[in-house]
Amino acid sequence: MASVWEYLRGERSTLDTGGQFKVTLTKSSPQHAITGAAATTGYLYVNLHWTMRTGAPRASTRDTVRRLFSPRILRPMEPDSSGSAQLNVDLDLACMYELADGKRGVVQPLGGLLGALQQAPYVKLSGDDQYGAPSGETMYINLEKKDQFKRLLVFVYIYDGTPAFDQTNAVVTIVPQSGPRIEVKLEERAPAARSCAVVLIENSGDNTLTVRREVRYVNGFQADIDRLYGFGMQWQRGYKPE
Repeated sequence: MASVWEYLRGERSTLDTGGQFKVTLTKSSPQHAITGAAATTGYLYVNLHWTMRTGAPRASTRDTVRRLFSPRILRPMEPDSSGSAQLNVDLDLACMYELADGKRGVVQPLGGLLGALQQAPYVKLSGDDQYGAPSGETMYINLEKKDQFKRLLVFVYIYDGTPAFDQTNAVVTIVPQSGPRIEVKLEERAPAARSCAVVLIENSGDNTLTVRREVRYVNGFQADIDRLYGFGMQWQRGYKPE
């Protein structure tokens, strides 16, 4: 398997799963445990990839500074009522974290909060894929620091454009150093949703990480997901670096 540094330097364009077999988390089978060395060594890769559904238009190029969040409340933007058929879909991979010492925060493209691997929060986002490129977006979790984690909530949100989870084929894949890769599909129809809490990763002790499918669609944004899961953070206006 390629090293994390190859991905961070952009030397690898796709996520190498090493031929590992796959576990798909579903409503009827929502949980999987990563155990032993796979939970305590190397890096855990979390990848988001999406394509537009058949018949859905491709995203357009953005050439203006965009605004999304209202202070504190973080209400979603209203869909464009101009009747244009062209969608501007920008799915972003993100993670809320709570560490063992009680520190909480978020790793996300918004605000340039890309994280760090060798210091808290020991989670790093590789970059921001705006248009569903083959490599998607990948987040790295430093499992050498497993004991520093309490819980990690991986979520996806639409930064700009029309709410369109129902227009995309989005998949989040979690790849440990050994054992099966874990796949969670965002395939339920939620036409008004702007965010989706995808998977919760919890430190269960005894060299075990519990990965649980959530797939909870939210019509709002980060603050709304925060309230659902009780992270208790304060949220304010945010922008992506241009």
